[in-house]
Amino acid sequence: MAREMTQLELLHELQPVVEDNLNRHLSMTKDWHPHDYVPWDEGRNFAAMGGDDWDPEQSRLDDTAKAAMITNLLTEDNLPSYHREIAENFSLDGPWGTWVGRWTAEENRHGIVMRDYLVVTRGVDPVALEQARMEHMTTGFNPNADKGLLHSVSYVTFQELATRVSHRNTGKACGDPIADRMLQRVAADENLHMIFYRNLCAAALDASPDQTLRAILDILKVFQMPGAGMPNFRRNAMLIAKAGIYDVRNHLDEVIRPVLRQWKIFERTDFGAEGENLREELDAFLTDLEGKAVKFEEQRDRMLAREAARREAAS
Repeated sequence: MAREMTQLELLHELQPVVEDNLNRHLSMTKDWHPHDYVPWDEGRNFAAMGGDDWDPEQSRLDDTAKAAMITNLLTEDNLPSYHREIAENFSLDGPWGTWVGRWTAEENRHGIVMRDYLVVTRGVDPVALEQARMEHMTTGFNPNADKGLLHSVSYVTFQELATRVSHRNTGKACGDPIADRMLQRVAADENLHMIFYRNLCAAALDASPDQTLRAILDILKVFQMPGAGMPNFRRNAMLIAKAGIYDVRNHLDEVIRPVLRQWKIFERTDFGAEGENLREELDAFLTDLEGKAVKFEEQRDRMLAREAARREAAS
């Protein structure tokens, strides 16, 4: 049985990979400015400045788009929690620290641009949004407390891709080309972040296959989106899933399976006995998740059919 690597050994082993992928990221990323994605000419004062406070009639977003935008924005707002997570499990020295700082700065733009858009266009109630932000950030989010580097890298690989999918589909659901363009820009950032973490996790698989696969499976079995603790998350998540913005099928087919294929999890020949057992457990997990995806799709189709029938009967 291969000896597991310590946190310090992993940090040292993976540092050249971090440096290479940091340089790759900086060569591929494009600087952009949040103010260029906001329709400022639609803005006006609220009551405290002599204008009018928010009214639901002012929003051009339907309930689903509102739920998705609020969920995505509050997720981005909780950046201090994510910064603490990777700062504690990575290192603030050398390329590790440079990446932590760069990633945090890039992520911060997402909350800036989305909030500016929603406030200027009066897409959602800004008072309720601020109250939810305060509550969510006070609670924080720490999915991998005391689990270490491999769990953190595994989690952010899947989470960044999941967030990219959610942002991209939310942009489409808004029915507003300005929102769609903005969220495509945000999703492009998330994709580059995912690639960084995916490459780092791939290197960890090469360095310590069984140990890394155990972390990956641990994460997948209990995976939660980083917005799980926010106010009204269950209601909003159901609206989002019902609309196909992010549901079990998205999670399985657009997030989990592509990443596992990239890592060649089911083709690798370097796993030990534990790794082989973990791979079998992972296969069973994917089969079970496929069943859940099918069941949800069937339930959603029946629900949408009933709603359509009610509308037709009422017309």
